[in-house]
Amino acid sequence: MSEFLTVLGAVLPVFSIMGVGFGLRRLRWLTAEADQSLMRVTVNGLLPCLIVDSVIQNAALRQPGNVLLAPAVGFGTVVFGIGLAWLCRPLFGFKRPAEGRTFAYCLGIYNYTYVPLPLAILLFQDRPETVGVLFVHNVGVEFAFWTLGLMMLSGVSLRSGWKKALNAPVLSIVVGLALNYTGATAWLPRFFLVTVHVLGQCAFPMALLLIGTVISDEFLEFRRSALGGPGAAANGWRVMIGSCVIRLGLLPVLFLLLARHLDCSVELKNVMVLEAAMPAAVLPIVVAKHYGGDVNTALRVVLSTSIAGLLTIPLWIRFGLKFVGL
Repeated sequence: MSEFLTVLGAVLPVFSIMGVGFGLRRLRWLTAEADQSLMRVTVNGLLPCLIVDSVIQNAALRQPGNVLLAPAVGFGTVVFGIGLAWLCRPLFGFKRPAEGRTFAYCLGIYNYTYVPLPLAILLFQDRPETVGVLFVHNVGVEFAFWTLGLMMLSGVSLRSGWKKALNAPVLSIVVGLALNYTGATAWLPRFFLVTVHVLGQCAFPMALLLIGTVISDEFLEFRRSALGGPGAAANGWRVMIGSCVIRLGLLPVLFLLLARHLDCSVELKNVMVLEAAMPAAVLPIVVAKHYGGDVNTALRVVLSTSIAGLLTIPLWIRFGLKFVGL
């Protein structure tokens, strides 16, 4: 019970900060007009600072296995999740192709940064290198997200997907790895390192606040689309329950089996245990809007797994750490 409470204590602040963002939107203290600029600051400024701060002095990232295997695991798990959800889509009675494609896309993209990042910081204080390995793992997730995943969702070209994958967080990982591997960090002035560290600490609370505002904006539409009528309610509940079974039931088992049997570092195993427990990522809601997916299906997948995740995340992490032998 004490271990469960420890994990739950790490999970609750994450969802509490999202709840604060939800409330700030309802009170109109954090307006929709501010979202785009705050998101740009977070993604292109604060998050790269956090990445560089976590990577440049990370001894675990001087091991070739972590640098090469971690992104391969990220890419492979996303592709496998999308493929499994795609095979399961006939079970849910989707009437339009866009609904099935969105279902598979959203279920395959797990929450790979904003929830596991603070959990990695809080749970693995004895192995802080885990945070850096998480970021390198996420390079593979990013490439799967913007290339094969986006092609499946909307039919965009591979060239366009690769361009989107070359974003500020990915580039900051490359720079941080180069500085770490060459030892150039020793030549950086201390004021620069302190500045990067302080700005980086702002990244995940700001991101979680913004996620809360997105959920607030879409909550009424989610409730209407899920419960709006007899047909919608039946299909909506079927999709939501099925999403939780696949994303929070079946896929975690497969993740943990991989973590247990894969010959890799402890830090990467820590990352896989965290990612095994994750619900669907929130960003695919926005991507589905922009690239012709079905927004109602995205809302059902993301919000149902996120709400159920409040209970399942601590259970899976607690079980996973023991199962993998960490």
